[in-house]
Amino acid sequence: MHRGNKSEISSFPFSFPQAAASYDDILPQIIPSIAGMPTVAKSPPALISPAGPTPSGTLPLSSIDKTLGGLVNLIQVFPPSSLSAAHDGQGAAAAVAAMCMGFARALVPYYPVAGRISPSGLAVDCTGEGVWFVEAAAGCTLADVDGLECCPLLIPGELLLPRPPPGEKLDGLILMAQATRFACGGFAVGISFSHAVFDGQGAAQFLRTVGELARGLPTPSVAPVWGRDAIPDPPSPPPPQLTEFRFVNQVADISAESIERVKDEVKQAAGEGCSTFDAVTAVVFKCRALALAAALPDDAEVRVGFAAGTRHLLRGVLPAVDGYYGNCVYLASVACTGRAVRESPLAVLVGAVREAKEAVAAGFADWMRGVDRYDVLLDYSTAILSDWSRLGFDEVDYGFGVPSYVFPHNDHVDFVPALNYVSPPAPRRGGGGIRVVLRCVEEPHAAVLAAELAKFA
Repeated sequence: MHRGNKSEISSFPFSFPQAAASYDDILPQIIPSIAGMPTVAKSPPALISPAGPTPSGTLPLSSIDKTLGGLVNLIQVFPPSSLSAAHDGQGAAAAVAAMCMGFARALVPYYPVAGRISPSGLAVDCTGEGVWFVEAAAGCTLADVDGLECCPLLIPGELLLPRPPPGEKLDGLILMAQATRFACGGFAVGISFSHAVFDGQGAAQFLRTVGELARGLPTPSVAPVWGRDAIPDPPSPPPPQLTEFRFVNQVADISAESIERVKDEVKQAAGEGCSTFDAVTAVVFKCRALALAAALPDDAEVRVGFAAGTRHLLRGVLPAVDGYYGNCVYLASVACTGRAVRESPLAVLVGAVREAKEAVAAGFADWMRGVDRYDVLLDYSTAILSDWSRLGFDEVDYGFGVPSYVFPHNDHVDFVPALNYVSPPAPRRGGGGIRVVLRCVEEPHAAVLAAELAKFA
């Protein structure tokens, strides 16, 4: 079979918290521990406004933006060694002040981010208000909470995420940030961004710009592009009927050796290689089908959907592809009976994943012409995955080095079974492999899923 181009599988008057001489002198809001968990002290949220004049007015969101929404949460972990090496003893307060300055400067070229999503949800009002920023301090070291690498977390993830002051509506916000310093000198930076304005690649692009400007670069290395009105506006599908679930948080590491073993199996069966994404997706698809075996009839469909990046398919449509930070994705899917997934060799499942990827270009073209192809059923049988390992969140440097680990924290999403691929925590990252962050099964199926995935650790 001919293998064409694959889809990529996938953002001077200002106000921010004043740097304090010591973290002991600030952060009066104490968030109590839960069952002996560490405390976190937070400063009141403060607005970081653009560092210069910005345009006003209203900018429409794209038809893809409008199908998405809600806040996406992620946490970046910066060990103390990266902070001290990057700042030569300047101190945590100076590091946070520089990061705030980076946000303020980034909000000039990215001026829509300083606005608010309109009440209709169809546009951004460029108000120039800014983004909410919180300083915080944790009463423990990163080592005390296993570097935030374990699951469940040893400190409630919500304590590491920003929240606005009372009265600010969450559904209008575009981005918030929180910098939490640990007693060892390390940091966790929690980011909440609106999926209606950014996709993952776009949000990472914005945060890389914040880091560049925080480190003193005069301009962003990539100029931002809005360009939402260039994307076609076909009829919207009806909203899906969703059921609320009680997902279990899990983490599984798929080793480089296991990935190579699957690739070798595919090479022997098909005479050609496959990508890491293909191999890992086949593994998690099979493992989840095995976990659901007792809950579904053999002939019931199980599905895995994934957001395929489509920027390369919009060259000549967008004013510029490089720099575009809006949603540029198309939902592809693989569907088979549960029995077929359980009994098929991984090489066969890899082939199904590759066929779904190859169908993206035609499906996306049909969607742009008004043919509705967003037909993935969003129920317990369907897991939706996102590949965060190549988006660039782990390349962001606010001035204290790149993070040792980045992971999503979206425990509020209880309607769609979700899988996220992330880079393993450093130093294991250099050895390859993929970490899978899972919220895709309920308690009765969690132990079997963990046991099956452990075979690939």
